[in-house]
Amino acid sequence: MQKQQINWLTFEQLSDSLVHSPKKVLISFYTDWCVYCHKMHREVFTNPEVVRRVNAAYYAVKFDAESTDAIHFDGQLFLNRRATKRRKGFHDIALLLGSRNGQFNVPVTLLLDPDFRMIHRSFQYLDSKKLLELL
Repeated sequence: MQKQQINWLTFEQLSDSLVHSPKKVLISFYTDWCVYCHKMHREVFTNPEVVRRVNAAYYAVKFDAESTDAIHFDGQLFLNRRATKRRKGFHDIALLLGSRNGQFNVPVTLLLDPDFRMIHRSFQYLDSKKLLELL
């Protein structure tokens, strides 16, 4: 039997999906070096009940906050303007959506309504029980 997984989308896929069939959105910002991000993706986002609830009621986006990819979303272009040869820097879309008091600290989990208005922002590790409460 194949293990169920969250149907992760890109921001571009999310933009198209929201136009055709509005639904709530879950966004997970992570980095390669974030231990708690990896723990969430390994333990929480594979929990069968979390997978079931997210896939049923949300579009889900998992995004590396240090990505250097150009993102076209909602008619705008987002870049990682902070990346240098020595340092990756955080992507503009991560900073726009996931900053708190001018700071960006991963993991960041966002829950938004179908009109992309913030329902909840979390700036810490969420275990399965806590995430299920928020969903």
